[in-house]
Amino acid sequence: MVTTEDNNLTDAQNELYAWIKNYMRDFQHSPSIRQMMQAMGLKSPAPIQSRLKHLQEKGYISWQEGKARTLQLVDDLVEGIPIMGSVAAGGLVETFSDVNDNLDISDVLKKKNIFALTVNGDSMIDACIADGDMVLMESINDVYSLRNGTIVSALVPGLGTTLKYYFKRNGKIFLEAANPAYQPIELDPELVIFQGKLVAVWRKV
Repeated sequence: MVTTEDNNLTDAQNELYAWIKNYMRDFQHSPSIRQMMQAMGLKSPAPIQSRLKHLQEKGYISWQEGKARTLQLVDDLVEGIPIMGSVAAGGLVETFSDVNDNLDISDVLKKKNIFALTVNGDSMIDACIADGDMVLMESINDVYSLRNGTIVSALVPGLGTTLKYYFKRNGKIFLEAANPAYQPIELDPELVIFQGKLVAVWRKV
């Protein structure tokens, strides 16, 4: 696939992205799938949906498939921490890939490599992390620096990502909930990728 020189988009993705930016600048709302089809000279919605998914995965837009007028440009949400989707606080769900919004607390928290996740579920309720809360996570560069008891977002390839306490015992990784209703998840170290460790919890009241 051929990409443009100034970003990681294919020519087709870049064409659609540029058109969407111009449309939203002119009309102050997102275009419909049909409008995008017409603009790109396409007769099927499938290529548009595919391009939108890739734009979402690459962090250029926020978009909820199947819901009209939900498209947003991430570039319009400036000076904030990217909200990278949702993380399970129950079972495992698919890993985050979409940037939905920006959480603007840059004047309060100026650390680098910070991202935000929306919590789904109640498995961390005893750690005062409830369903619907926003957790601010710091990217983990050195897994070996993780201490037992750290709250992490962990990705298990093929299964998904989850928010849990981290423990390492006898060569095994244990992801433990802060709710007795949930059993610990036991994993081999090579089967888990640690995405971030908890910095703060943001709750809208």
